[in-house]
Amino acid sequence: MNSQTEKRLIAGPAGMIECAIDGPPASHTLRGVAVICHPNPTQGGTLDNKVVQTLARAFVQLGYRAVRFNFRGIGASEGAWDEGRGEVDDALAVIDACRDADLPLALAGFSFGGYVASRAAQRLPQEAPAERLVLVGPATSRFDTAPVPADTLVIHGETDDVVPLASVLDWARPQSLPVTVVPGVGHFFHGKLPLLKDIVLRGWHR
Repeated sequence: MNSQTEKRLIAGPAGMIECAIDGPPASHTLRGVAVICHPNPTQGGTLDNKVVQTLARAFVQLGYRAVRFNFRGIGASEGAWDEGRGEVDDALAVIDACRDADLPLALAGFSFGGYVASRAAQRLPQEAPAERLVLVGPATSRFDTAPVPADTLVIHGETDDVVPLASVLDWARPQSLPVTVVPGVGHFFHGKLPLLKDIVLRGWHR
């Protein structure tokens, strides 16, 4: 994300996992750790995805250490695509390695990463849950996205042609879960990344 980004390899269930870590200045009090999941690796998704980087910037501004990582088989991460099952295990391995027992854990994901974040949150120990989730364009029409806590921040583009808005609303409706819909915006938030960051910042404070 910038010259200060720390690159790290951590042990995962299918081999080493490549991570990129950014944090607020050392003079700032660290508020928590945010683990961010990238979109579908079979369609070019990596930790450098623009939406994922935007989420990381938002969390750093909020005072979190932002951890992005490549799923198995992508970049320097070892292993091979596991159709979403092993990728949830990857996320849990990153959470286990990077979370701080004394600080809150936030989980975020874009598209396929939203599905992974929802499933990872579901599998965290009851005594150590995620503080909150942020899901952007969650791939509800393509993967079995788990129900999420009531304070989850869900953001979706009105004209998303990858994951139809109707699919996200169908997933959210039984949960009585609000969805922030951005008018005229597609799946990748082209030209609207600053707005996406602002929505996360305002929504988190709320």
